[in-house]
Amino acid sequence: TPFLEAFESLLRFAENRTSSLFETAYRPMAKEAAEPVKELFTDISLYILGAETTVESAVLRFFDSLFPLVYSRLINPGITDLSEDYTECLRLTRQDINPFGRYSKNMVTELSKSLWASRMLSQALSLGIEVINTTEHAAVTKECSRALVKMQYCPHCQGLTLIRPCVGYCLNVMRGCLASVSELDAQWREYISTLEYLTNGMAASHDLEIALTGIRNSINEAILHAQLNGPQLSATVDKVCGQPKQQEGNLSSNNILPVKEATETQTFVMAHPSLNNKRREFINYMKRSRTFYASIAERLCDGDLVMRDSSTCWNGEDVV
Repeated sequence: TPFLEAFESLLRFAENRTSSLFETAYRPMAKEAAEPVKELFTDISLYILGAETTVESAVLRFFDSLFPLVYSRLINPGITDLSEDYTECLRLTRQDINPFGRYSKNMVTELSKSLWASRMLSQALSLGIEVINTTEHAAVTKECSRALVKMQYCPHCQGLTLIRPCVGYCLNVMRGCLASVSELDAQWREYISTLEYLTNGMAASHDLEIALTGIRNSINEAILHAQLNGPQLSATVDKVCGQPKQQEGNLSSNNILPVKEATETQTFVMAHPSLNNKRREFINYMKRSRTFYASIAERLCDGDLVMRDSSTCWNGEDVV
């Protein structure tokens, strides 16, 4: 749960950071851009949680929604009539004229690997919870019940209420009772190895923090590219969608407000280490449980249940 909470916190931070780009650098479209940004991060969250969607469809849908805003608020800020039909034409035109250059595809590539690792880890966590919840309520057979009663209470018939079972006897009984559960050992070891692989993948080239916080810079570069190519885009759009109504004395399209982002990602990773820390703590904890299902009988026969530091114990038939 803390691991997933840290992930959700990172998503919210990245979304707020992306929204602030429009509020500080592209104020004319900030209010209208809020919904596409929210939808983008919702799609990312749903993808990681296992929804039937793709990173590419989420990113391209975002840029489809962004282009009409960039075109009407930054490239041609004099447009007064942005009808539903004209907006839809701009959305469809975005797919053909690629106003954001390589940046939209680069964003898909950068996000895909890290989000895939996170999606697999999320599904693996859900599977682990399911396995643990299932085996927590493992059925006890009649033979097991009889063996447990014999081990715990038969000495009482001889008045030996303080004598506890011998370690070897307890192990034999527990291993018989938990034979079906201990069969999970090989699969559980493989499961832990898979978790280790996924968490290491997230921390290496598929680093989720860097990918999510890099969304802001990718969007900024994409918008700047569109603005720099504004005249060519306008000529193409006019041919395809027609010319919308404009205010007299149309404002210049040289409304470019570059945003420097060179060092912000590194600063963020240092200032927001919670997910990295949770990832390390989590996998180290899980690695310690690698032998859980193989050693469950030993765990149960440890402590107060059996006699360890005495030469007198109950072996199932007599005191030895």
